Amino acid sequence: MKLPSIAFLRDNARWLAAGALLMFSSSYGQTFFISTFAGEIRAEFGLSHGEWGSIYGAGTLISATIMVWAGILTDHFRVRVLGSCVLAMLALASLAMSQVSAAWALIPVILALRLAGQGMSSHIAATAMGRYFVATRGRALSTVALGVSLGEASLPLIFAALLTVFAWRDLWVVAALMALLSIPALLALLREERTPQSAAQQSQSPGLNGRHWTRPQVLRSKLFWCIIPLILGPPAFGTALFFQQVHLAEVKGWPHVQFVALFPLFTAVAVASMITTGIVLDRLGTHRLMPFYQLPMAVGFLILGGSDSLIVAAMGMALIGISNGANNTLSTAFWAETYGTRHLGANRSMATAIMVLGTAIGPFLTGALIDAGIPFDRQMPAIAVYFLLSSGLVWVGFKALRRAPCPTA
Repeated sequence: MKLPSIAFLRDNARWLAAGALLMFSSSYGQTFFISTFAGEIRAEFGLSHGEWGSIYGAGTLISATIMVWAGILTDHFRVRVLGSCVLAMLALASLAMSQVSAAWALIPVILALRLAGQGMSSHIAATAMGRYFVATRGRALSTVALGVSLGEASLPLIFAALLTVFAWRDLWVVAALMALLSIPALLALLREERTPQSAAQQSQSPGLNGRHWTRPQVLRSKLFWCIIPLILGPPAFGTALFFQQVHLAEVKGWPHVQFVALFPLFTAVAVASMITTGIVLDRLGTHRLMPFYQLPMAVGFLILGGSDSLIVAAMGMALIGISNGANNTLSTAFWAETYGTRHLGANRSMATAIMVLGTAIGPFLTGALIDAGIPFDRQMPAIAVYFLLSSGLVWVGFKALRRAPCPTA
């Protein structure tokens, strides 16, 4: 195996850089960024862990519902146009967070941050890469995903340090300016962009049975229903891990800054896993990898929940990072490889909605259990069992799909 070549990066620099920029910008609507301010938000509005989780979950749940339909826009609009609009929305949502004055108002603000950030920004980037690359799809996806990995490694650490000097509201103004400044950069990178329709005519890649599956056909496929728990797990409990970072540090007796210092390690391992997975899936395909890639995450949660040592916790975070990195690459490649690229925006938007739904369920569920007297670390063994069961279910789904014909339209 070899890393993406210099020639590959050079020949596709414009597309890859635009995708990475959108991925990085999605950080402002990602849980790892928003949760950096969790302590300040809870303190200002007098919220318990469960109440904050419920508010966050409500906004995220509504954004997941909207994503089912908003994601279809990637099949019809240029990335430069749709991406610029989404970045503008993300900037406005960040500015709104800096001005929010009541707990109830957090719900629409969280909705806008999650929809524009984690939802549409990442969906636009991943769908574009999945459509325009075929033989090198894995390498393209793993390359652009470095954008969100960079945000994950740097932004929580930087903004957590800035919180010791600046008010949390002022830092959301900074986030708004950063999102706004990304628009001219995106437009410059994609000034000669192709439309999705014209690109599809040049590089359509069918899925199983040589078909481009429509959304109704996907919904009638047994694999779709078997894979939902697998799609749901990493965003639900990976999000919960970042969302409950302050609480976890408290119950473990770790200084928060020291626990946050493990995030760059998590990201470094995730990046290595992401690149390796991209190379391997170009050779083996997603179907051979999907049933197994979440097993390190199961072990990582067991280790993290059972130890009070930061050194051992680093091992757990590294294992979780392995699965997280693989998930960033496999999740989009799976939809293109299995169901084709003609309707990729519509089909992948369902997966993105499920992912966003997971990010609503995780904080809500873990926050409610914390309020009920079950600390997050004691919830982790059950989370590990979930990952094992969902991995087994997707293996069953792949076996069923190989035996079944493609549903009719």
